[in-house]
Amino acid sequence: MRIISGKHKGRKILPPKGLPVRPTTDLCKESLFNILQNHFYLHEVNVLDLFAGTGNMSYEFSSRGAIQVTAIEQDAKCISYIKQTTTLLDLSIIAIKTDVFQFLEKSQVKYDIIFADPPYEMASAHFLGIIEKVFEKNMLNDNGFLIIEHSKYTDLSEHPHLFEQRQYGGTIFSFFENNLLE
Repeated sequence: MRIISGKHKGRKILPPKGLPVRPTTDLCKESLFNILQNHFYLHEVNVLDLFAGTGNMSYEFSSRGAIQVTAIEQDAKCISYIKQTTTLLDLSIIAIKTDVFQFLEKSQVKYDIIFADPPYEMASAHFLGIIEKVFEKNMLNDNGFLIIEHSKYTDLSEHPHLFEQRQYGGTIFSFFENNLLE
């Protein structure tokens, strides 16, 4: 795992063994950030990273200059690793140990980008619950994106907020925006 671009471009990230994670591959991450750079000035965004795992995506956003990244993860060892790496690399990441669904229920903050990488085996109803909660609570700034990483076995294609999907092998990024007329 490495940071692809920004002030820490090329930096390898070597998390401890045994963490309960499935990091986004470098190829998928690079493809995603190529898309995001066409829609955002990454040095002007506030990001929420749900199911942050090792912090892989948080490091990439922060290295590219995101104003603030909030990483939400339930596993204590993962949070400890994110905090250590954030300090080591002097990144703008706030790591919070909590359940993602509890965080979404209580949060009153808006973000430009919300990235969620739940366990691929999570029930489809929970994937849809993330989407519903983000839009119910109006958590995206104007022109903001919710991006959910999931496997090809999870179908989110009928959701009314979906505007694009990109597939890379067995990984799909589904992009959602507040595109409904009020």
